[in-house]
Formats: sequence, structure tokens, C-alpha cells
Amino acid sequence: MKLNKKTVDDINVKGQRVLVRCDFNVPLKDGKITDENRLVAALPTIKKLVADGGKVILCSHLGKPKGEPKPELSLAPVAVRLSELLGQDVKFAADDNVVGENAKAAVAAMNDGDIVLLQNTRYRIEETKNGEEFSKELGSLADVFVNDAFGTAHRAHCSTVGVTEYVDTCVIGYLIEKEIKYLGNAVEDPARPFVTILGGAKVADKLNVIENLLNKADTLIIGGGMAFTFLKAKGYETGSSLVDDTKLDYCKDMVKKAEEKGVKLLLPIDNVVIKEFPNPIDADVDATVIPSDNLPADSMGVDIGPKTAELYASEIAKAKTVVWNGPMGVFENPTLAKGTLAVAKAMAETEAVTVIGGGDSAAAVNQLGFGDKMTHISTGGGASLEFLEGKELPGIAAADDKD
Repeated sequence: MKLNKKTVDDINVKGQRVLVRCDFNVPLKDGKITDENRLVAALPTIKKLVADGGKVILCSHLGKPKGEPKPELSLAPVAVRLSELLGQDVKFAADDNVVGENAKAAVAAMNDGDIVLLQNTRYRIEETKNGEEFSKELGSLADVFVNDAFGTAHRAHCSTVGVTEYVDTCVIGYLIEKEIKYLGNAVEDPARPFVTILGGAKVADKLNVIENLLNKADTLIIGGGMAFTFLKAKGYETGSSLVDDTKLDYCKDMVKKAEEKGVKLLLPIDNVVIKEFPNPIDADVDATVIPSDNLPADSMGVDIGPKTAELYASEIAKAKTVVWNGPMGVFENPTLAKGTLAVAKAMAETEAVTVIGGGDSAAAVNQLGFGDKMTHISTGGGASLEFLEGKELPGIAAADDKD
């Protein structure tokens, strides 16, 4: 998906009311933001629009209030923190109906360079249904619409798609531009060899991704819980590991397809196994390493083993482009994080373009301290997955094309 969309660099917003859809879906604990990565990621676009003299109106969802006002999911703490990060006042329009009297008055009183933040867009039931009325209300506040929320770009909601019907100029921000540049180009036009690494628990979540990447990649590496469905499809004993019996034929087909296309498909050759899943997840566990072709009936695989980690790392070292989505094991447990750590370390040490496809792998890379060594870490879990599937994302498609 080449970027042929107008961006904030293609427009002049001086004196214009600019509605910006951001991704401020941040974790909160006792009204305090515990991870502000998404706020920081939004700053370049906001600063650019402010510097250019736009009247900047920010909107976002937070959590799942399901169409009713929930004080614990108010964006008020976001306004406070954004004011600190930007060094200027961010006025919060506290309307439960989002585009209410407070919002309208705040926008009417704006000077060039001012910032207003609207209430949680999902306080409105119509938001996730892309309802016309709410889309029209959002559009009435703005002369220009900027979508910079990659995390919800795969959703056709009022604040991502519907609003574009009621605003003449619709462009994307720096964050989405960056996502398309790295995630899009890594898949569509990679420097080769192109290695993709897929992990995570369920093979069902990655079906379309595997299929799409088999047409693009030189090597496909499989780890995490989803590997056991592939191993069982090969006729191996998988013990009590996570297996999706309904997908065995699919896995056989993919192995065959990889052979036909000359794509190297790598599966674990050894696994870290335990008898009982840890509770809590980071509790001490008694783990052993077993070859992949013979897991005992009473054991479950919870990480790739050291030989597999070595094999995967050597493949990563040869790559020019690496895209990774999904951890290699139960990385939340220190004993079972070694496989994920080995992959992260190998990616940190390579000269290749390294792209992390959001979600758990992004959390793992940051948690293990390798975040700053990657070329790009996607800010969208579901959105990056759909991107890797080759799907068009509605929130990006709705922006104006470059002439």
C-alpha cells in the first residue's frame, strides 16, 4: 500500500478549525496515565498544526464505554498531561454528548494555535456504528480533518471515516504516514532477504497474514502457541499444548504452499515445556527443554527452545528486512521469555530494516529494553495485522488522494 494520501504537509491550516483524530486510548490507573507512548506519538502532528496557526480540536476514544458516559473513561487526565507535554493549555470540553455546548463554545472562542480536546468519542453509541448524526456533528466543528490514529484506522467509525463526508479537506498525520512508510513498504517493497516472524497464541488470528506473507517473504518463521498446530499437522506429539484441531489441514496447505513458492518456512525444533500454566502468570515455573517431535502427553509447550532460538537468530542475521508480529512464548513470565528475548536481541543487532507489528510484540520489545533499537514499532495491534493481511484500512482510504 503505497502512500498516495495527502498529509499535513500538503495543506495550509492557518486560521482553520482542524479536527484531529488521535489515538489517546491509554491505560489509566486511579485516574493517572500509566503508559503515555500514544500521547508522545501524537505530538509531532499536533505541534505542526499549532505552529502553522491552526485551531486544533483533538478527539479520541478511550476504552469501551459502549455509548454511555463513564467517568473512569473520561479524557480529562489526557488533557492535563497533554498540556504538560506541549507546554500550553489544552482546554477540555467536558460534554457527555461529545459535541455539546462546552465543545461548541470552546471552539467558537479559539484563537489561532489554541488546542481543545473533546470528550471520549465512544460516549456516543453511534461512534462505532458510523452513525450519520454524530459524524455530521463532528464535521460541523471543522474546516479540515486529520486522521492520525493508526490504532483505529481499520475501523469505519464516525471519528475515523464518517466525519470525512462532512469536511472538505481530509488528510493523514505524521503517525499514520510513518506507519504506511515502514509497515507498508516493508511488506510491499522490501529489501531482500525478507524475513517475517509470526508468533502469538492462536493460528486462527494469523490465517490471512500467513497467506499474504507467503506471497511476499523469503522466509517465514513461526513461534508462539500457534506453532503447535503446525507441529501437530506434521504428525508430531504436542502434549497438552495449545492446538487448533480445526486448522490442521490449513497448516498442511501452508507448508505445501511454502514449498511450492520456494519460501523457507521454519518451525521450532525444540520447545520449553511445563506441566501446569503459571498462576499468576509471572509465578515460578519448573520448565524443561524437549525436542519438538516428542512432547510428553502431560506437558505443554510455552516457549521456543534454545536450539530454535539460535536457528531463528541466524536467519534474522541474514535478512535485509524483518517484520515481527507476536511473541515466541509466554513472555510475561521471565523463565518463559527467553525465546522472545532471543528474537528481539537478534533484531536489535542486525543492520536490517526491523518493523514490529504492534500488540504483544511491541509490548515485549519495549519491556525487554530493545524498543529504541528497532526501525519502527507500530502503534496499532489490530490495524497492523490487517495491514499485514494486505487489507485496505478504511481510516486511511477515507483521506484525500494526492493529485
